[in-house]
Amino acid sequence: MKRMFLGLSLFAFTFVLTAADDRPAATYISHEEVATALAKGTPLAMGPDYRVAGARRTGPGQVEVHDKETDIIYITDGEATFVSGGKMIGGKQTKADQWLGTGIQGGDTRHLVKGDVVVVPAGIPHWFKDVPQSINYYLVKVVKP
Repeated sequence: MKRMFLGLSLFAFTFVLTAADDRPAATYISHEEVATALAKGTPLAMGPDYRVAGARRTGPGQVEVHDKETDIIYITDGEATFVSGGKMIGGKQTKADQWLGTGIQGGDTRHLVKGDVVVVPAGIPHWFKDVPQSINYYLVKVVKP
């Protein structure tokens, strides 16, 4: 009887663990899908605490500040002038935990090219200030609770 109880208990415990974690072990994205995402600027994968996308810009954007998202940017093609840090000018909240502005006072200016990586922690203003032709990049957003 003890063995049967132990066996059933182990089975039930294993079932609960398996049912509680029904997420896939990993997400696979083919090189064709990645190439398309980079060319068009579309999402690749997402979960409750992250988002991965291909991104493409053909001109400057607005200054951004994300209250809960760290941006990790890996340049795959092109070039741009990128400004981060300093103080956002003309900032307005456009949606929950997101601010857009018209400029940055101060901050660090970098010329980004293929192979560069930029990590922008949550709460830091950042901006693709100048994009002479185009720039393609992977964008990973890590979301804090």
